[in-house]
Amino acid sequence: MTQRQVQHPIHLQTQDLACGRGDVALVQDLHLDVAGGAGLLLRGPNGAGKSTLLLTLAGLLHPLAGTVHISGADPDSGPLVHHCGHKNAVRARLSVLQTLRFWCEINGGGGLAPEAALERVGLLRAAQLDANYLSAGQQRRLVLARLLVSPRPVWLLDEPSAALDAAGQSLLIDLLAEHFATGGLAVIATHDEIILPQLSTFTLGGAP
Repeated sequence: MTQRQVQHPIHLQTQDLACGRGDVALVQDLHLDVAGGAGLLLRGPNGAGKSTLLLTLAGLLHPLAGTVHISGADPDSGPLVHHCGHKNAVRARLSVLQTLRFWCEINGGGGLAPEAALERVGLLRAAQLDANYLSAGQQRRLVLARLLVSPRPVWLLDEPSAALDAAGQSLLIDLLAEHFATGGLAVIATHDEIILPQLSTFTLGGAP
């Protein structure tokens, strides 16, 4: 697979970060430092703030306090962050291929062609199928294909392994390993086991 090599060392850091919904803080006084070539698994019970933290890191929610900073990026490299939420953002009446082409137009290209990305995630034979007909696991694979058509160095993934079978989980691990090999980083909210030497664990809302 061809991915854009990250030319500058990427760091994602937070300082005294507090985030939540409305005025209710779910996460407070958070200090994170994730370097390129590595990733962080966010653990914690439902409601601990994992999804809210990812949205805040992505800039989709404003911090209640503190800062989020991504350093080391090439200023000419374009957008840095992919946020893939726990919802698949699949629309009825668009085929699988049309859906991926739509996201490629929104996010920009520079990576695999949509057909090649679908082949990589095991969906090429379903390319002309209405995307709404895909199983839950296949829809998660389609989300992973988004990462391949529009390479970005920072991946913020919310439950990326949800509904994936064993082969899909192996695919996710392979894609993460390839992403880390190019110098990318990832922060992943998950209840599942994702085992790679580049991944460490941070638990929100209590001990693991």
